[in-house]
Amino acid sequence: MTENLEKHIPKHQEESSLVASAVESALAGDRASFEELITIYQEKIFSMVYYRTGSHMDSEDLTQDIFMKAFRSLHTLKDKTRFRSWLYSIAVNRVRDFHKKKRFLVFFDREGEMKDSDTSNMEIHDEPQEVDHLMRQEFWGHVRNFTDKLSRWEREVFLLRFLDQLTIREMAQALSKSESAIKTHLYRAIKKFKENNELTQLLIGDIQ
Repeated sequence: MTENLEKHIPKHQEESSLVASAVESALAGDRASFEELITIYQEKIFSMVYYRTGSHMDSEDLTQDIFMKAFRSLHTLKDKTRFRSWLYSIAVNRVRDFHKKKRFLVFFDREGEMKDSDTSNMEIHDEPQEVDHLMRQEFWGHVRNFTDKLSRWEREVFLLRFLDQLTIREMAQALSKSESAIKTHLYRAIKKFKENNELTQLLIGDIQ
């Protein structure tokens, strides 16, 4: 099953000369080069954020925030070949902050009174046409149910690997963890995935 899942993931290639050159020029202050990087990564970052928020509007705002933060913080990037993992680390942290804020705000109405609500059951809505191919309702609904049951780090590495297509090294860089820790979390997540008969059968049917 792991092999079948991997076949659906294009093999990640090293940073292209175009990306490396754009990063170097952007570091030198060329804003147009950074806009090239936005063009390259915007759809990927949007998809990553959308899966984790379920809101088209919030995903657009967060994606813009992520690239703005990346632009402002670009001078902190010491190795231009790590731009992709560095960008995803910003995205992961920004989405995490978004959920922390939303979990806090959902308990208060406009008058500041406590709400009797459960944030774990927030509805998914505003599905964008751009990611229709990613969000096949039945399969991805089961994936959400599955990932919700994983531990925090199992869920993060599983999504970064199989949804966002990051390598082990990139995940380690994005999450500030060792590669061995990433492999452990990924192994546990894959083991649980393989034990989920309903989800694996849906995947097999999708492959066939």
